[in-house]
Amino acid sequence: MNDSEELAPAVASILRSAEARGDPEGGPLSVDARSLPAALSRAETDGRVPVIAEVKPTSPTTDGTRDADPVELAERMVAGGAAALSVLSEPDHFGGSPENLRRVREAVDVPVLRKDFVVRESQLDTVAADVVLLIARFVGEDLGDLVAAAEERGFQPLVEVHDAAELERAVAAGAELIGVNNRDLAKLEVDLETFETVAPQAPDDVTLVAESGIGSPDDARRMVEAGADGLLVGSAIMDGVSESPSGGRGAESLETVTENTRRLTRARTQR
Repeated sequence: MNDSEELAPAVASILRSAEARGDPEGGPLSVDARSLPAALSRAETDGRVPVIAEVKPTSPTTDGTRDADPVELAERMVAGGAAALSVLSEPDHFGGSPENLRRVREAVDVPVLRKDFVVRESQLDTVAADVVLLIARFVGEDLGDLVAAAEERGFQPLVEVHDAAELERAVAAGAELIGVNNRDLAKLEVDLETFETVAPQAPDDVTLVAESGIGSPDDARRMVEAGADGLLVGSAIMDGVSESPSGGRGAESLETVTENTRRLTRARTQR
């Protein structure tokens, strides 16, 4: 595992919390997963930008928390054209829970990603999901073992990387789904050029997901043109980030969540 001194303080705190979290009770899960690549491909065929919309109560980089029911939010995102969903199950810094994920997955028919910070195999058994996030920088040399353990349970592991070296590790670990995080976990700076730099170095048969910093239809088009098969979007949907130069925020409501999702999934036709 990478030294937490290389991480921003907020991220190091997340990692310490993940390491200290207790193991779930019971044995290994067995998951009948919905295919994320197939869902992203269907969205493409339908003319939609393949958005993975994130049910995100809060985060260290946002203000306040949201009390809206996760299932209602998820249903609104799907109504807006989301190809898949991401649900936070990390409780200490993001206000998520395994129960929220369980409820959402039961309510929708699209693939659901478990957004958490898994650092050891037993934590895979916390809750069933279709896709599970594995952050290369967090798990270090254990990445290959965790990818294999996730696949043995039926999960589709999405391995998150930030640079070419991490991409190489992910490919060597057998990852078929790779997310490129535009946010630098050391400085918390976001730069869409990160995906544009890393994506061309990925094998053609890998499904690539662009993560972080996608706030407008222009950003969505930019990431798709750079080779993204899917876009993981949280704040631009949950917070109603405006496209105006002032960066103002729209009124937060369930209808706003639908419209924000639709705005991104229809980015190809909005010039």
